[in-house]
Amino acid sequence: MIDARVKFRHLQTFVEVARQKSVMKAAGLLHVSQPAVTKTIRELEEVLGVAVFERDGRGIRITRYGEAFLRHAGAALTAIRQGLDSVSQERAGEGPPVRVGALPTVSTRIMPRAMTHFLNEETGSRIKIVTGENAVLLEQLRIGDLDLVVGRLAAPEQMTGFSFEHLYSEQVVLVVRNGHPLLSAKRSVFDDLGSYPVLMPTRASIIRPFVERFLIANGIASLPNQIETVSDSFGRAFVRASDAIWIISTGVVTGDIEDGMLVALPIDTSETRGPVGLTMRANAIPSMPLAILMQTIREAAAEVSGKAMEAGPQ
Repeated sequence: MIDARVKFRHLQTFVEVARQKSVMKAAGLLHVSQPAVTKTIRELEEVLGVAVFERDGRGIRITRYGEAFLRHAGAALTAIRQGLDSVSQERAGEGPPVRVGALPTVSTRIMPRAMTHFLNEETGSRIKIVTGENAVLLEQLRIGDLDLVVGRLAAPEQMTGFSFEHLYSEQVVLVVRNGHPLLSAKRSVFDDLGSYPVLMPTRASIIRPFVERFLIANGIASLPNQIETVSDSFGRAFVRASDAIWIISTGVVTGDIEDGMLVALPIDTSETRGPVGLTMRANAIPSMPLAILMQTIREAAAEVSGKAMEAGPQ
């Protein structure tokens, strides 16, 4: 039997505090006072008989017991949310909403094609597509704010409670504007890499470890003019207007390279190759619209990877 002392507000408050890692931020989002949040968490801890949060300097962090409970609390809230959505959508004659997190590498190549195929199915479902850093999207997936994440396979420690379906593999590329001095240089690109601004993926991004290992393997221990960003719009604009070098997943800039707006430096980056695919909560049963969207993503990925194979290596 479920303990009758555990209410919806306990789960909602716990999940939001875990997500925000802050009582103050959670209180603001839940539109309640900080003391009310603290009281609710204490009530939950009394029922569980363990602490779910502990102090960490001036902030808080979730305990091991809290991590274990978070998976179940997130799943419970997701089930409730899906139940409410199904009823409201049924009354309105619409399909259940689908919420997808897409990393930049698939946002420009895969998702537009997939959405075109999906809309042709006329499911009546509302689609929400968000992008951001991998860790943020996976956290939203874990607590039920997203139904699916499309992008690179995360590190093993981040994949607990998730399943991954491989679609294709891609690598990192170094791109510059057309006419960049490095394109006509006779020395190795790595000899002069530090002379130009370099746009790097942020430390929280999924490709950062691949990039760091690649640079170290090629004798680059540090870059003096380094700019970290996950914004493809900024990267595209800045590189086209300067002599900057952009280190980015191939999928983000394939269209720019094909259009001649950007040029890939002649460097073998095959060692940065990694799997791209679909990440879901383990044992989650997708709704019919989500299942259809997943199939259209598979089809779009097959189309894109097929064209890449016909074109040959860049």
